[in-house]
Amino acid sequence: METRLIGKSFLDGKQLEISVSEGKIKAVSFVETSPENLWIGPGFTDIQVNGYGGLDYNAIQSDVLALGQISRKLLSYGATSHFPTIITNSPEKTSALIQQVVQLRKMDPLAASCISGIHIEGPFISPEDGPRGAHFKEFVQGPDWDLFQKWIEESEGLIRMITLSPEWKGSTAFIEKCAESGILVSIGHTNANHHQIIEAVKAGARLSTHLGNGMHGVIPRHPNYLWSQLAAENLSATIIADGFHLPAEIIQVFKKVKSEKLMLVSDSVALAGMPPGNYEAAVGGKVTLTPEGKLHLFGNPNTLAGSAMNILQGINFLLRNNLADLPEAWQMASVRPLRLFKPTFDPFQIGQNADLILAKQQPDLGLKFLKVLKNGVEIPFD
Repeated sequence: METRLIGKSFLDGKQLEISVSEGKIKAVSFVETSPENLWIGPGFTDIQVNGYGGLDYNAIQSDVLALGQISRKLLSYGATSHFPTIITNSPEKTSALIQQVVQLRKMDPLAASCISGIHIEGPFISPEDGPRGAHFKEFVQGPDWDLFQKWIEESEGLIRMITLSPEWKGSTAFIEKCAESGILVSIGHTNANHHQIIEAVKAGARLSTHLGNGMHGVIPRHPNYLWSQLAAENLSATIIADGFHLPAEIIQVFKKVKSEKLMLVSDSVALAGMPPGNYEAAVGGKVTLTPEGKLHLFGNPNTLAGSAMNILQGINFLLRNNLADLPEAWQMASVRPLRLFKPTFDPFQIGQNADLILAKQQPDLGLKFLKVLKNGVEIPFD
């Protein structure tokens, strides 16, 4: 059965017709006209997902298959690919969590097609309050290549990315080994000085994790690790665009500095996608999820307890606040993160898996999906 999608290209607004057959892109052609305000582009890639809809990649499950619901829920919001993100924990628990994702992929074909890598966030981060964020202090440590190599083997090659702080002795050599092994190194949760950040970039670090978050509440005006990462031309950066983690004007500045190297992540925790209310969280204890989507410590609205958004909400925040036009916002959530791992990725290449979205742009509301295809199969959503 063949599926045809007609709309404007997310890249440049040109009118396209895409034919999909047997799960692959069969043909792409330009057409004279297309329905007004309909856009076509690739599915989104979210390289930082801790959990979603009450399910947590950082908790051992009695039923591993339950975690497959994360892929299904994220698909309904356009995320056709994502990285389960495992944060700082004991070496043994980290191993178990990695093996749990590997087992899930072997048991659930749809989850396997959606989970394109694992992101290890920690434990090689700053031990300081502020930069450490909500990570367990007792498990923070300096880089250990033997330990990380063990995790790589346990992941069966699925670990594609690590967030670390280059403030530790031995960080440069560790980053070089990661780069040689094809692991993307991202700087985050850091208290590194300017020299350490520059040396990390020289060694192969290519990204900053949720830039502007995971920091001290007050930093020196200069020098500081924020300026150093902004100034590093070879560093791309991810941001959380939910309206709570970063003010709109900060995103404007980051966009001007990083330009095409800036991209979106959700950094969603397990409570993302849940109804508003008070909850007991594995990290943070008692927390409140507001109707607006802000997740904060109970009784303390000024202290965030994680991100409760999905990546579509990040795109729509950019659109509603005139922080990006539709082509740029879509690229920030799709081709930009993908090209960190596949530099020559072409979203409309003939013969590749048909992970596509047909959407309508609604003034002041953002994107409304008409179709989401995963491997050419239409995904049901509300």
